[in-house]
Order: sequence, then structure tokens, then C-alpha cells
Amino acid sequence: MSRSRDDLVEKEACFSDLRGQVAVVTGGGTGIGRGIAVRLAAEGMKVAICGRRAEPLRETVELIESAEGEALDVPADAGNPDEVRELFDRAEERFGPVEAVVHNAMLMSFPRFEECTLDIWEASFATGCRGAYLLSERAVPGMRERGRGGIVLISSVLAQRPNPRGAAYSSVKGGLEAMARQMAVSLARDGIRVNAVAPGLIRSRGEVKGARLDNENVPLGRAGTPAEMAAVVAFLLSDQSSYITGQVLHADGGTSVQLAPPGTRL
Repeated sequence: MSRSRDDLVEKEACFSDLRGQVAVVTGGGTGIGRGIAVRLAAEGMKVAICGRRAEPLRETVELIESAEGEALDVPADAGNPDEVRELFDRAEERFGPVEAVVHNAMLMSFPRFEECTLDIWEASFATGCRGAYLLSERAVPGMRERGRGGIVLISSVLAQRPNPRGAAYSSVKGGLEAMARQMAVSLARDGIRVNAVAPGLIRSRGEVKGARLDNENVPLGRAGTPAEMAAVVAFLLSDQSSYITGQVLHADGGTSVQLAPPGTRL
């Protein structure tokens, strides 16, 4: 197995109100998605994860079950309506009503605009923005009926601070932030809170992914970890954030607030 549970959960459970709730996490086989799934399970949530590759999903479930958590892996494409429907059907059959959704799945492709093909553009939006819509469409009716629910969309520092590459990626992440704000306003009176998390430079499996920056360009001087992103997600789903909705929480080591990287002469 590629990573231990201890690498993915830096602190013990903090949010007792999450215990027993059911969460769906997309892109749960690797990186940030795996970290989120493991952390939510550590909080006592029952977690259904999806992704396109079965083996990494199974590894995540084994990590969770090794710590006596409950998890279900469903190979599925978040942008496919039929597969999203099956994901929720299986999650609800196994665990009960879904009370939290975390949309993390995304096509990791970083071409410049002039190199970005229509296929890459459409596939990126299908996984990212259409996936967020399909998941929310399926989850919201039940959340509304119960008078509560939490949705977290995983954005990126690249939504607000794009680099020359990642034309489709940055555009999708910007769209997810707009969706979080719009959905938050639309669903607030139903007791459903919607927020986004924007990671910066993240180290996963010994590799740096996401913003494609050097550590020297991050004010805190290092990459973040999946465990740190997962802690933010757990907080946003918990009652400790009960007055927070429609927000984009930047967990990027200060990258998004600086005018220029450290050491740059202005």
C-alpha cells in the first residue's frame, strides 16, 4: 500500500457531530481525495468514495477499514449521470441517506491555452463543473427534506492566481467557486451549506501537485499535505462552521495573498 493512514490524518477526531453521518467523496483514490476520505472516516463518518480507477479506491478503503472505519468504493466517473446515480444508490443502500458531499475529482491536464484541445476542455468541465452539478442534484433533495446538509467543492489557488499553463483547469476551478457561491445563496434557507476549498502547492506520494510552484514561492516555505486539506474540509462540514456558507477558503500557505513570490524585486 502506497501510504499509511498516519500520513493522511495528522490529528485525532475533532468534530463529534460528524459521527455517524454519510459522506460521498469523489476522486477518493489518491492525493487530497484520499486524505479527505480517511479524515472523514476518522471523524466517524461512513464514507463512499468514487474514482475512475478501482485499485486506488480499494487501497483507500483498506486504509479506512484498518482503522475500524466504514467505507465503500464505487468506481465511477463524476461527470457521468448514470454512474453518479449508481454511486448514490449504493451509498444509501449500504449506509443510509447522504448528508455530505465533497467533490474533489478533476482531470489533471495543464496545457497552455493554445495547446488546449476541445477534448481536454470538455473533459475537464465534464469532470469538474458537470460533476459538481450532478452530485448536488442527486444529494440536495434528501438534504432539503432533512433540513440540513453540507457540500464542499475542491477548487485551487489556480482559480484566482493562474499560471501560463492549465487553461481548462483554472477555468473549471473558477467555475466551481462561482457554483459554491450561487448554490450557497439558493440553498441556505433549506439548511444546506455550500463552500469551496482552494488548495495551493500540495505534496502527495512524494510529488508536488496542484499549483506547480516551488516551495520558495510559497510564503510558508513548504508544500501542504492532503491531511491539512482534509482538516479544512472536515471543519466546513462540521457544526463548528455553522455560520459559514458561500465561501472559498484558501489553504495555500499564503500563495494567493502575495503580490509576488518572496525575493522578487518590485
